[in-house]
Amino acid sequence: MSSGIRIIELVTPVRGLLPEVEPPLRKNLAFREKMLWTAIVLFVYLICCQIPLYGTIRQEGADPLYWLRVILASNKGTLMELGISPIITSSMIMQLLAGAKIIDVDMSS
Repeated sequence: MSSGIRIIELVTPVRGLLPEVEPPLRKNLAFREKMLWTAIVLFVYLICCQIPLYGTIRQEGADPLYWLRVILASNKGTLMELGISPIITSSMIMQLLAGAKIIDVDMSS
């Protein structure tokens, strides 16, 4: 074995300050409940793949992401084309505004 320093040893002094994920309140979910939530999320995803973005102009022509759209069941210019980047961008803007004391945000909730 190598005598190098492991990352876990470097994190040990500040481990109490790092956020943790709470364990679930219920240990086992019923299979029917899992299937129900899976179906609901799939339905929302498929609906969002059909809602067009406001202000976009659909242009005909070559689509370099055609096969990716086939796999992900989305259409060109829809909400799902945005991905997760709008969520990340909006949270960064909110943190900057709260850090600069431009807006008042209750971080306890």
